[in-house]
Amino acid sequence: MKHWTHWATSRDLVSLRLPAHDAGADLAGPSLGVAQFGGAFAFDVFDAYRAGLVSNPNVVVAGAIGAGKSTVVKMQLERALRRGRRAVVVDPKGEYAELAAAHATTPITLGRDGWCNPFSLDDRDARGLLRALLASAQGSTLSSDQHFTLDETWGRLSFPRPTRVLRSLFEILEPHLAGAAPTGGRSLALLLYRFVHGDLAGLFDGEGEPLAFTGDLVVLDLSAQWSSSSLSVAVLSAVAAAQQVAARRDELGYLVIDEAWALLADDEALAWLRGSWKLARARGVAHVLVLHRWSDVAAVGDAGSARRDAAQGLLRECETAWLFREPPDEAREMAVVLGLSSREERYLVALPKGVALVRYGAHRSIVRVRPDESDARVIDTDSAMRVTR
Repeated sequence: MKHWTHWATSRDLVSLRLPAHDAGADLAGPSLGVAQFGGAFAFDVFDAYRAGLVSNPNVVVAGAIGAGKSTVVKMQLERALRRGRRAVVVDPKGEYAELAAAHATTPITLGRDGWCNPFSLDDRDARGLLRALLASAQGSTLSSDQHFTLDETWGRLSFPRPTRVLRSLFEILEPHLAGAAPTGGRSLALLLYRFVHGDLAGLFDGEGEPLAFTGDLVVLDLSAQWSSSSLSVAVLSAVAAAQQVAARRDELGYLVIDEAWALLADDEALAWLRGSWKLARARGVAHVLVLHRWSDVAAVGDAGSARRDAAQGLLRECETAWLFREPPDEAREMAVVLGLSSREERYLVALPKGVALVRYGAHRSIVRVRPDESDARVIDTDSAMRVTR
């Protein structure tokens, strides 16, 4: 005869973070896969927010290369677009061309197809973005002298602000280039020169009107900056421009930031992104950070440093996480940052390809991602490996 010594309710299991009675998120919509002990797993972060499952719409997707991250991101975008949501993808490696083609659009390459104006924000946000952009290009925070000069120069711009903000600022500060003394005006003029005439020219300043991003899907192809030192600058500006597209007052939008380490490793960009994070609900924008190696988070700064703490805090604030297979050392780091249980950490190491531990608020699901026929046209990133000679 068996004697039961412990009883547990489903609420107890949830509090222990054990997905032992997992029937999925119980949300309507097209399936993304199958929950471990339930049926079809449908999930849209805005639906989850309305259902009270999460408190913000921000998402992190992480896992080893080839584990299934790009597949599930593209599947979620495909389903969101079918529902009339908007989506903007900041694509540093040129991996979203098939998704764009499936929706009758073409990826935009900044500098080739035109330039974007990331400063059509309110005055305070635009100035904050400008500081972050210049500090990112400089590779260090702005000095007090630079801050003072920038504020004074910003105040001299015409109102409403000119379309070509960077060029207008450069023209005001250009006389400082004649002097040899290292002043705030001269250093800022040299930075602005890069955007107007130098290595960053054509991205965020150019002739004619800036690009007008239209349509439900916009893919910003930054592959030309992928291996350059200007990647964080390009990603930061692209994200700022993309937010204006994704966040229309009468629509909900996804903003996907692939290779998100480029922003997490930059102090000024990270500070600016944290501010944007907190406005996600008000703007109706779900930021989706895609990390291909969790060690990229550890690499943004030394243990205990303010930079690493800020990067980890940003990820902890993502109420939704799709976590794919990780090697043991990276699974340990992920568990510490996201507050995963020891059992969840063990899952991460053992998960097969295409299976994710999905965290949404207090809930957990083990999901086997299952693309449908319409997904096949947008998710294939291994085609080059199957070419036969």
